[in-house]
Amino acid sequence: MPIRVMLVDDQVLLRTGFRMVLAAQPDMEVVAEAGDGEEALQVLDGTGVDVVLMDVRMPRLDGVEATRRICAQEDPPKVLILTTFDLDEYAFSALKAGASGFMLKDVPPAELLGAIRAVHSGDAVVAPSTTRRLLDRFTPMLPGSGRERTSPRLGRLTDREREVMMLVAQGLSNGEIAARLVLSEATVKTHVGRILTKLGLRDRVQVVVMAYESGLVRAGGQSAP
Repeated sequence: MPIRVMLVDDQVLLRTGFRMVLAAQPDMEVVAEAGDGEEALQVLDGTGVDVVLMDVRMPRLDGVEATRRICAQEDPPKVLILTTFDLDEYAFSALKAGASGFMLKDVPPAELLGAIRAVHSGDAVVAPSTTRRLLDRFTPMLPGSGRERTSPRLGRLTDREREVMMLVAQGLSNGEIAARLVLSEATVKTHVGRILTKLGLRDRVQVVVMAYESGLVRAGGQSAP
């Protein structure tokens, strides 16, 4: 079965370009398109979709609220946010709403295709370095950013799990974390799974968001003292 993709963007030419790239892939199929979040919700109601490529800024219903409503559904598709680095400070909010990651709109086609496949397979952090860079830029813009606050839920983690969480939030892959902590990659994967369970989080993206919001990691990717 090919990966069923939905394109949501108010720019028709951009959707056309993405559709041409995806149509050339034997393992992907564009099954639906929408020009804004409200239309996307209507189309999704009767269409089977695996991955939604979602713009942030659109008329009627923006990508953040559309993502929140999609991810609140039972067995929702994965949402991959497409953003422009200089403008879309709302990308962070979209991650909080349930998006599995985000890519820049000018990303090379090969990276976009890889991102779609990664999200479909369950790898939430599509491009760790991009995630870290965008979070560093956007976190200070959020209401209340910079305040010291620690979530009581973090107390459920062991010291090692907190250490792994900080490295996840800094954009390191499981392999990089394993090398840093001198652990096997399987052990790191186990730690990440326990972090998700203990904190009631859906995926690695939510781990990153919580680490920043709780003050465990600060803008700039530095761990809090």
